[in-house]
Amino acid sequence: MPTPVPLTLPSQTPMERRQVIEAAAMPASIGDLLDQATADSAGQTLWHFFDEGTSLTYAQVRTQSLQVGAALAKWGVGQGDLVAVMLPNVPQMPLAWLGLARIGAVMVPVNTRYSPRELRYAIENAGATRLIIHTDLTDALMGEMSGVLPDDAIALVGSKAANSWDAKVTAADPENCPRPHIDRDDLMNIQYTSGTTGLPKGCMLSHRYWLTTGMNNAWRDGQRFGRILAVTPFSYMDPQWLLLMTLYQRGTLMVGRKQSASRFSGWLAQHQINFCLFPEAATKQPPAAHDADNPIVRANIYGVRASAHAALEQRYGLVAREAFGMTEIGSGLYMPMEATDMVGSGSCGIATPFRTTRIVDDQGNTVATGEIGELLIKGPGMFQGYLGRPEATAEALQDGWFHTGDLFRVDARGYHYIVGRKKDMIRRSGENIACREVEGVLRDMEAIEEVALIAVPDDLRGEEVKAFISLQQGATGDADLIGQIVEYAGGRLASFKVPRYFEFIETMPRTTSFKVAKTELAKIRDDHRIGAFDRVEHLWR
Repeated sequence: MPTPVPLTLPSQTPMERRQVIEAAAMPASIGDLLDQATADSAGQTLWHFFDEGTSLTYAQVRTQSLQVGAALAKWGVGQGDLVAVMLPNVPQMPLAWLGLARIGAVMVPVNTRYSPRELRYAIENAGATRLIIHTDLTDALMGEMSGVLPDDAIALVGSKAANSWDAKVTAADPENCPRPHIDRDDLMNIQYTSGTTGLPKGCMLSHRYWLTTGMNNAWRDGQRFGRILAVTPFSYMDPQWLLLMTLYQRGTLMVGRKQSASRFSGWLAQHQINFCLFPEAATKQPPAAHDADNPIVRANIYGVRASAHAALEQRYGLVAREAFGMTEIGSGLYMPMEATDMVGSGSCGIATPFRTTRIVDDQGNTVATGEIGELLIKGPGMFQGYLGRPEATAEALQDGWFHTGDLFRVDARGYHYIVGRKKDMIRRSGENIACREVEGVLRDMEAIEEVALIAVPDDLRGEEVKAFISLQQGATGDADLIGQIVEYAGGRLASFKVPRYFEFIETMPRTTSFKVAKTELAKIRDDHRIGAFDRVEHLWR
């Protein structure tokens, strides 16, 4: 396997590595990064889609990206044009992204679970003039999607028709791919956020955004990651930057069709993975003989219970470190690998290269060390604003600082700790309750898979706390279990933080970034006392 000269080294301090990364020459575009990597590693496997059983080398991906660019141009797509892409994790998805990058066009990734109404919104809101969609997903073209795009503006992947997307690409000559001048700050994606407060907002993301995020993740630890795992949908952010991280590393991206908690540790062993995004749900699977049989160098974890961190590392025989990012900022915070004393601290770490942070109060004043305030982040290569939403952009981006909406505190060593969402607070009898804290405590119970808290209006206390709970297989949601939950929470939380109402739910609704969609939970019924167990009155309402 070709090993390029390391940009940073493990022997350097995090600050020394940061300085090297920020001073490094950045590729001119995503296509330029692919060209540079191919020059070093032409015959090496760039990606392997293990559920599909298909692999491509760096040289093959480069050639096919040019072929896709030529096919797009012949289809009438030019620099600056927007193309919606609704594909599962198949090779055509990243090839479409790379092909669009080649010709300076813009991808609108569409969640494969979108309904016709949601697909229509994404296309019309972004102003996309073309759609590439898999044949398995054509139900999304029905109903409200009818007539949004003409038939010749829709290309099907997986179809044997003469005008299918696969046929268009096969017939294209890579030599005919346009080669316009592309600036790092040219638009590359309209990436839709989760939409937890209404319709999703389209984040405008440039080539610089992706190149910055990929470089950050590739080099900030000074480590070699030869094989990187990507099993979340390519329509999300992660597989896109994981692909660029792979290019910077001159490694191989191992791609699965979809996330699976039960198969995850098996993948690490089977595919000899060096870097992954570790889902906490995998830790609640039964232990397996292969759990620690992996060559993981680093696993990124996000919001894992602090109490479970050390046990996760021990069980799987790996180094797991917290990180924090958002669609708007890309990489924001990370815990250095050498910070072994921070395992189980719950900290998200320090600012990544290219990022500066502040913690401020409601008036925008920097708070004292250890005090809680909103996290602000600044630096090059963040999003350029929300498409068509100037007021939302002005509110979120002020003097170059992005207002995350997350409450944090920072300690004397510069380590950041997330407290909760600024708007995800419940005020009960004058006391502020951070939902994240209570949810984290309840998730520690073996019987519980997921927890989501919402506020319930109350005449006496202003708001009461309700917990939606999904259970592990084999657990029974009854009054006895609620009694155990209340006793467990009461020993770890102030009494006013213990939920009053409990409702068991089989499957949590999810946003496009797989967070729990609390707005959907809130819509289940008008009166959230109904259908819930009231622990104060000790009855089902």
